Amino acid sequence: MADFDAKSIVDRSRAAFNAGKCKSLATRLEHLKNLYRMIDEHEKDFCDAMKRDLNKPYTECMGYEITLAKNEIIGYLENLSQWVKPERVKKPLFMLGQDAYIRREPLGVVLIIGAWNYPFQLTIHPLIGAIAAGNTVIIKPSELAEETAKILADLLPKYLDSDCVQVVNGAVKETTALLEQKFDHILYTGNSVVGKIVMAAAAKHLTPVTLELGGKSPVFVDKNCDISTAARRITWGKFVNSGQTCIAPDYILCEEEVKDQLVQAIKDTLKEFYGEDPQKSNDYGRIINERHFKRLEDLLQGVNVAAGGKTVIDDKYIEPTIVTDVKGDEAVMQHEIFGPILPIMIVKDADDAIRYINSRNPPLMLHVFTKSKSMMKKIQDEVHSAMFIGNDSLLVGGVDTLPFGGVGTSGMGAYHGKHTFETFSHRRACVVAKLGMEAANQIRYPPYSEKKYSWAQWLMAKKPKREGILGFWPFTLLAMIFAAFFARYLGFV
Repeated sequence: MADFDAKSIVDRSRAAFNAGKCKSLATRLEHLKNLYRMIDEHEKDFCDAMKRDLNKPYTECMGYEITLAKNEIIGYLENLSQWVKPERVKKPLFMLGQDAYIRREPLGVVLIIGAWNYPFQLTIHPLIGAIAAGNTVIIKPSELAEETAKILADLLPKYLDSDCVQVVNGAVKETTALLEQKFDHILYTGNSVVGKIVMAAAAKHLTPVTLELGGKSPVFVDKNCDISTAARRITWGKFVNSGQTCIAPDYILCEEEVKDQLVQAIKDTLKEFYGEDPQKSNDYGRIINERHFKRLEDLLQGVNVAAGGKTVIDDKYIEPTIVTDVKGDEAVMQHEIFGPILPIMIVKDADDAIRYINSRNPPLMLHVFTKSKSMMKKIQDEVHSAMFIGNDSLLVGGVDTLPFGGVGTSGMGAYHGKHTFETFSHRRACVVAKLGMEAANQIRYPPYSEKKYSWAQWLMAKKPKREGILGFWPFTLLAMIFAAFFARYLGFV
């Protein structure tokens, strides 16, 4: 993009926002309906693009990308008119008769930097909430998922006002140029290295950020567990999209006595899911590019491969692989794997697993498989993580009423469903007072006196809750009415 001018692109979005072009509820709803229509009319085009980018199976494309986005839009169409209404809040005693509320207002110009592993969902999902909040938006799809980025750039201007939503395709140069501009919010999905670059660039303009990063998401498999069921659900969550999912199980912690049974159950499940040769399966994806392929291939050097391990660079294929006898200092345990390699490390017991997990950065997702409610609660209580799932994997990402986001090095901020709307909205505090009842305000005006101070303290200072009839609200109401209408008789005016 030799003629790329980041400033002009951002200026165009800023002018549209300042003109209020995208702010009205009617415009927001129209954009959401048009976005839904775009997705609905081009489902196959998007799935074909993701097939070319990642060899993504049609079922995964529809189930984990297209349908989730359509559901998200439907949720907004059903609820947005309520979410934009002023939210009345509780008021202190001295505010009786006045109005206090929160207005959710658009932030301004938003930048969304998408990811390549779910190139449609991780770009469109935040776009939905940013539009619904009334912002103008610039989206930068990942250049690694080139085919999906192209179709987004082609279709979005045909369905949405290009002043309100712009698409920028390119690589590091274009992203860097965009980050030099002032935005009102930036949402980035990707790795922590680039996350730091985004945050540093945003800090120059005091721009708030939402960072959806990742990390090593552990799985603890308790010996008091249905191993067969655990294996199926772990295998599904790990090897969907060829392991390239931020909340996928990264590694397993289990006790020695269940290791062999668990490994065999995972092997059996892999055969059931992908056949004797997963490379020939229509349901198994590929690694996004050669650089990531080689990174993953390097992780297999010098480890004990219990299953899989085959790599074919020309096809960007890495066989679903189980690695056992893993130690905490090995390369495969240092960084997020983000691929179809599943290490299994032995721990003495649950306490040992807890110590190990807590000695590392807080994971994005913590998985626990156990029949014991007390064990489930123990690990929930004692391990710090951004999100938690018991006896399954991935499902948190499909519940749009839950906030999806990281903590610590796994990210900051959250989105999905209404949480995306809140992320891209400013909660504006508003108070509107009445011009009457001025006599009651005399206690706050100079000249001050002991009598005024005493009444002001009585009205303003909170007291511990009282039990019984003295804590009953009518007494408070009567006291306020007394203060308001009879202040003049108390010597204040």
